[in-house]
Amino acid sequence: MKTQTVGYVETKKFTIEEDLKLTSGKTLSNVSLAYETYGELNAGKTNAILVCHALTGDAHAAGWHRGAKKPGWWEMLIGPGKALDTDKYFIICSNVLGGCKGSTGPSTINPETGKEYALDFPIITIEDMVNAQYKLIEHLGIDKLLCVIGGSMGGMQALQWAVSYPDMMKKAIVIATTARSSPQQIAFNEVGRQSIISDPFWNNGEYYGKERTPRSGLAVARMIAHITYLSDESMYIKFGRDLQDKEELSYDFTLDFQVESYLHHQGESFVKRFDANTYLYITKAVDYFDLSVDDSLVEGLKGIKAKVELISINSDWLYPSDQTREILTALQTNNIEVHYDELKSDYGHDAFLLENGQMNFLIANFLSENVVEDLMKVNIPTISKHATIKEAAEIMFDEHVTHLPVVTGEGVLIGIVTAWDLSKSIINGCNDLTEVMTKDVKYCNSSDSIEHIAREMKKYDISCLPVVNDNLKLEGIITTDQISHLISNY
Repeated sequence: MKTQTVGYVETKKFTIEEDLKLTSGKTLSNVSLAYETYGELNAGKTNAILVCHALTGDAHAAGWHRGAKKPGWWEMLIGPGKALDTDKYFIICSNVLGGCKGSTGPSTINPETGKEYALDFPIITIEDMVNAQYKLIEHLGIDKLLCVIGGSMGGMQALQWAVSYPDMMKKAIVIATTARSSPQQIAFNEVGRQSIISDPFWNNGEYYGKERTPRSGLAVARMIAHITYLSDESMYIKFGRDLQDKEELSYDFTLDFQVESYLHHQGESFVKRFDANTYLYITKAVDYFDLSVDDSLVEGLKGIKAKVELISINSDWLYPSDQTREILTALQTNNIEVHYDELKSDYGHDAFLLENGQMNFLIANFLSENVVEDLMKVNIPTISKHATIKEAAEIMFDEHVTHLPVVTGEGVLIGIVTAWDLSKSIINGCNDLTEVMTKDVKYCNSSDSIEHIAREMKKYDISCLPVVNDNLKLEGIITTDQISHLISNY
């Protein structure tokens, strides 16, 4: 596991000079966005990646704030040597418009009244969030982003970016999300909102500065939402039907089960860091999200120019894989370059925040487009077809290898011999290398993608591929162990 971090970081603030026109037709003045950056912007300003956070996230995606007990929310992906490698990329993450972590939202001061906006804050959309982010990117002097990436509501923003600003980005990584919120997703959000609104201390949104705030309503909203972030299997693994601090059922309405205690803890922790009105506004923005045109995603996504990586999670029932495949179909219909991966995980929706190895591998592979040349071994031992079985065995023993490419005097690949071939030669009493070596060799080129050759190796059930140039001259080899090591490094 990578342990390197970007170290201590500070949150910055950017204020949009002009009024921000919203999808609703209303405008906001003096809009500020809290943001953090990691890594260095290169001279050509071509290495910038925008990270978009999920529903209750913030700008603090990586590194440490002084005195904090834990790092940023995507620490597993951002930092030196990680998928979002700060030695290579300039990473930007901002708190969304409408947020409560430094960006303008219902809990910030309305300059016209000198009091918190509360419900005077206008309804916002995902498109409004992206338009505000665009102003930040413009302020940073970046003409084109290398990539926009996000999961859940962050994935919605990444898709919206690709639609709204097709010439502003080269790539998009869209994780565990949808292109239009479904009735079930809207329903869960509405139950959460009603939990807040029904809290007697919500006071029609006017609770700022008061001793009592809608903590109970917000806590229940979080508990409801958190259930949707987990899978049934992950809850069984984590809790089962185990009791909390007791050996038998209490037969009253106190907490009996560990899962009950866990959800209460999630709710109680959440109200210490999040604003109830903000929850109302942001969930409403998620509900309104719909990139279809005339009920057609094909039509709605046709203007995308970025290369797109779609990632879903097999155990995610909040944003199931079917919804990602709907995006995939729409992009393919429009001949947009797109690739789709399904994360295998028991964690449910939250897997994009937890599955370290898979997430790092998929994202690093898409960003760097890892090719065979990046991993292959060079200066490898080879053998001539005129050599004996004994000579082959001695080379394998001395060099600690199980595969020996057979080459001509000019280094052209003509076959391969394996430790298994040598075993067969002993049984058959054979000493001629040409009789046991594989002549119809599967091989690859140094420019082939790791993904492609991994599929080929699985298809033909082989663990090693010689790497050759256009003239079949041997350049190296690549093994399944090297590919596995690439994943395990994360």
